[in-house]
Amino acid sequence: MSCEKEYRSILLDTAKKIAKKYPLEYWMEKDEKCEFAEEFWKDIVDAGFLGILVPEEYGGSNLTMEDLYLVIRTLCENGCGMAGNWYICLTEVFGALPIVKFGTEEQKKKYLPGIVDGKIEFCMALTEPNAGSNTFRIETFASKTEKGFVVNGTKVFISGADRAKGMLLVTRTKKLSEVENKTDGITLFLVDLPNPRVKVSPISKHGINYSHSCEVCIEDLELTENDILGGPQSLHKGWKQLIYVLDPERIVFTAAAIGIGMLAIKKAVEYASTRKVFGEPIGSYQSLQHPLAESYAHLECANLMALEACRVFDSNGNYRELARASNIAKVVAVEAATRAVYWAMQIHGGYGYAKEYHVERWWREINLIRLAPVTQQMALNYIASNVLGLPRGYK
Repeated sequence: MSCEKEYRSILLDTAKKIAKKYPLEYWMEKDEKCEFAEEFWKDIVDAGFLGILVPEEYGGSNLTMEDLYLVIRTLCENGCGMAGNWYICLTEVFGALPIVKFGTEEQKKKYLPGIVDGKIEFCMALTEPNAGSNTFRIETFASKTEKGFVVNGTKVFISGADRAKGMLLVTRTKKLSEVENKTDGITLFLVDLPNPRVKVSPISKHGINYSHSCEVCIEDLELTENDILGGPQSLHKGWKQLIYVLDPERIVFTAAAIGIGMLAIKKAVEYASTRKVFGEPIGSYQSLQHPLAESYAHLECANLMALEACRVFDSNGNYRELARASNIAKVVAVEAATRAVYWAMQIHGGYGYAKEYHVERWWREINLIRLAPVTQQMALNYIASNVLGLPRGYK
């Protein structure tokens, strides 16, 4: 146990040192210029952060979801903001995690070593224009052929698709009208990129511009049964696989929310302790103290719930327990972090609106987590119907 604690301490110390290497001005510049942070990417690859969940035999560290969560939170709260999660999540959670958990041996050998050494970036193509949060109604369809499948469809807000060498593609292989249970007939494919049948177009967006989110148009893309995540036996069974991507995604976005919230509180405390109005530091006013203290308390509580979600995942617990913990953690963390960043802006006054003070960038970033990876409303819907047992008002 002591060795595990010592290794984790070294891991988090490394994350903190990497974060401190890139000052707030670095992320402001990358966001304004819409540039990928190549230097930061190289450092997190060299630190082994893309292989935290990957077994040693494929070049990884064979660590836990808790380790991944803590690394991401450390990066975010020590200056990286959303980038501390974004660069890792797209490749490790959307790529490495499902391949480790469900992939065939051939798929593991093909993708995992390249993910660990940073040569294979990943993305997940799930969201569609007409489906939104209702994943069961996706229209991207893989039609069966003699040689395998032909896929057609359109995906939106697929982050990292412009750089990715691999894509976790969520399709229907049976139409919704053809299945008794709406969870049936979903199949996940592993797709190599770039591909002339997959057209990627970046979408102009409000924030997080150091990574592009894209529209992905798929036209007559030919795939084989061996491209199915887990091989031919996983045909039509992708929903259970997808659950173990979506809930971990909530966990790491919770880490980002907590990290951004703590970063904003730290910045606000520094400013409020030195800014004087009417001869006194504004930080002495309880009307400013209390919102920060309340946000901090709620973020710490959200952290405990997120660690519970990590424990369930790492112990291979029931997926309903995982969904319960991850959704609760996400809801509480995002509300607390939103409040923290809001009050950080208020405390800075007009400077809070100025880019040079950085708070406005975190405001743009935290509002993304209100929408993704699931809206606050959909997370609350899950808690209401699946935890509290209230009747479900949507289908």
